[in-house]
Amino acid sequence: MQPLLSIKNLSIDFHTESSITNALKNISIEINSGEVVALVGESGSGKSITALSILQLLPSPPAKYTSGEIIFTEENNSIDLLKRSRHEMQNIRGNKIAMIFQEPMTSLNPVLTCGSQIQEALIQHKKINKREAKKQTLEWFDKVKLPTPSNMYDRYPHQLSGGQKQRVMIAMAMCCEPSLLICDEPTTALDVTVQKTILQLLKELQQQSNMGIIFITHDLGVVAEIADRAVVMYKGEIVEQNSVKEIFFNPQHAYTKALLACRPVNHERGKRLPIVSDFMEVSTTEKKQETPTEKKGSSTDNVLKIENLSVWFPTKKSIFGKTLTYTKAVDDVSFDLYKGETLGLVGESGCGKTTLGRTLLRLIEPTSGKIIYNGVDLTAKKRDEIRALRKEMQIIFQDPYSSLNPRITIGSAIAEPLKVHGINSTEKQRRDKVADLLEKVDLKAEHFNRYPHEFSGGQRQRIVIARALALNPSFIICDESVSALDVSVQAQVLNLLNDLKKEFGFTIIFISHDLSVVRYISDRIMVMNKGKIEETGAADSVYFNPQSDYTKRLIASIPKGVIANHQSS
Repeated sequence: MQPLLSIKNLSIDFHTESSITNALKNISIEINSGEVVALVGESGSGKSITALSILQLLPSPPAKYTSGEIIFTEENNSIDLLKRSRHEMQNIRGNKIAMIFQEPMTSLNPVLTCGSQIQEALIQHKKINKREAKKQTLEWFDKVKLPTPSNMYDRYPHQLSGGQKQRVMIAMAMCCEPSLLICDEPTTALDVTVQKTILQLLKELQQQSNMGIIFITHDLGVVAEIADRAVVMYKGEIVEQNSVKEIFFNPQHAYTKALLACRPVNHERGKRLPIVSDFMEVSTTEKKQETPTEKKGSSTDNVLKIENLSVWFPTKKSIFGKTLTYTKAVDDVSFDLYKGETLGLVGESGCGKTTLGRTLLRLIEPTSGKIIYNGVDLTAKKRDEIRALRKEMQIIFQDPYSSLNPRITIGSAIAEPLKVHGINSTEKQRRDKVADLLEKVDLKAEHFNRYPHEFSGGQRQRIVIARALALNPSFIICDESVSALDVSVQAQVLNLLNDLKKEFGFTIIFISHDLSVVRYISDRIMVMNKGKIEETGAADSVYFNPQSDYTKRLIASIPKGVIANHQSS
């Protein structure tokens, strides 16, 4: 029996005026009907290029197919997709082969309602009238478990949550009942509970239609949850492919072993995470021993004392401007943060964790309560008085690219807070300080004059960490600062944070939806739900022995392969 899709000896180069990059090197993969095949690897490994080449979505130039075939077989009719014309590919895309892209907000048209976008795909490929297309759209919204499909039909993408937008993308990809579905990181940066729902939904739809799925991800826990086979890619080559069970419990290639070992869930708190280079450099010998860092303890000195803090946002007003209802983003929260401690703050989207983090720095104004920082009540201070304290309190945002000015070199971006607060009076002193900070975060002094777009995601995250450290703060908030990073880059950034914390002695609130990362880096974990503190305790205690039903549900939503592999290791 012919496989549904067969990629044979595919090679792709990218040509620029100055160089030729070998993006894919002679790769071969087969996908059968009813099978889920995961493509795994870091950014730059060639996963997305492989997926885009199937639908001929790579821009040419600069992309050039130097060898290979992509054979798609449907009802015993085989065609080489690389030899199809642009018009023929339009009939295949979305109809026979569909794709769910990584970021639904950039894939959905912001000026069209969600319903009209699904309806358009149905009219284009199924040749049905508008009334029938609307009926089928509502049926698909119901199948992907969107609440009140008739309301969702008339909503615009910005009016939906991340999980709801992802469901709309699934409905759009599935509505024409394709034989092959390509999923490009469809659950990256989603909460574990939303992620679990999306994975279950994809599995259900796949079993109903017997379609094949190519699932691209860097999250090995997700691979264990959904895939039958895994294909591991490294620098444009396939280094290993096997059943998921064999990949997890009997990996053969050093790179596969590295990806599995880098995950924080496999390591005790306080132990240094291995990184990919540790394995690749010593692939023929034994792996280097992990170097434990100092035990992270907390003193009894309060850095922060929060008393009955609330942040309410008005949601409905009368015609006279009087507020009738509020959204209670943070609702009567109290806790202490101790010197030298890392406090993990976890919960689903909308639980209030980011609002709480920003309110602690007075980036959002509290409705009531007290924020006492080193004995000073910040809620009683005026804005200009708060500005003087800003150098002691810093935040590392989730998306480093959007928090860096694309028109300013990274050296100038790091030096800017020094200039604002009058630290290092001369230009040379500031430049030397920036060079020192760049070296500390494993970048180079000569990177000073480069712009943000010239760096990878992991490097940009290091740049914003360097900027946060420029003023020698005593308190840092990390807001989802590793959520969208590859597991290997994530390990590097977590190691870096631990090293810098040991050197500078700052206190951290680490906000994340990834409980395995929070458990690894935190001394204590605080769980938020609907604006309130649900549970607080020692990191291992909350992770392995949760008390509240909500925390138990969060833990249960973590892909089972992650926990099972950790417990067996």
